[in-house]
Amino acid sequence: MVKEGDVIENSVVESMNSHRCGLCCLGPLTFHTQAVGDKVRLSQGGLLAERSGCTFKNGLVFSSRTVRVQEKIRLRVEKDQFNWHGALRVGFTNVSPSSRSLPLPMMAIPDLTKTPGHWAAPLPESLCQAGSVLQFWVSHGGSLFARSNNGRPHKLFTGVDLSQPLWAMIDIYGQTCSIFLLGSEKSVTFYTRRSCPTPEYFTSPQHDNHCNLISDDCISCLDMKADNHSGQDCVVCMGREATVTLPCGHRCLCAGCVRRVVQQFGSCPLCRHDIREPSL
Repeated sequence: MVKEGDVIENSVVESMNSHRCGLCCLGPLTFHTQAVGDKVRLSQGGLLAERSGCTFKNGLVFSSRTVRVQEKIRLRVEKDQFNWHGALRVGFTNVSPSSRSLPLPMMAIPDLTKTPGHWAAPLPESLCQAGSVLQFWVSHGGSLFARSNNGRPHKLFTGVDLSQPLWAMIDIYGQTCSIFLLGSEKSVTFYTRRSCPTPEYFTSPQHDNHCNLISDDCISCLDMKADNHSGQDCVVCMGREATVTLPCGHRCLCAGCVRRVVQQFGSCPLCRHDIREPSL
């Protein structure tokens, strides 16, 4: 017997997988809401994952959709504790999160990596301090790479099977207690493709938003326009003059678009610097 909640969940996942708002859009990306570890609590529209309780394990989460080769998954470490050894583990799997039975295994390594279709590696504790922004991805050669705060890429593992679909796999392990999914990006010729927000409204932990300004013309797919920005027109609407100077120094938004950008992203569409109090 299929439960009503399962039907709703499946329809949401299908909607996210099919949603695209432009050629440079990778589609929405959140944590999978069904396949989560016993100690994981999801919030912020499936973007914030927190491990609760006095434990270093049971923190598995997966991406809500398949990810591409060279698609860099971006996340921020929100909270850490130093009463445990080890930190975040990241990797990929060919096994769909929707097909997994609950409860999930306690750890990615070795519980999942000893079974076919799972590849993961631990990140150094020094890269996983609270506030660190991490990226990890799989290369065309099947190697797992990661880096912190746009530093030097670290090759963590090789041998990922690229012949089948891949889902991102993250273990909120050890010192790492909470992570926020910032989305993903994939560089192609002349521009960068990025994931967009989920169709449903969510609130960033750094911004207290009180209304839903997400519309059909999703503004996350600005990257092709942003890369070719001349410094005159708003990079969102491309129809009005850019009159708003952001804290990073970029004048790239008009007064009509800046509020939407602040509420949906909280970052400059050109350099991704946090937007707090832009001045006209």
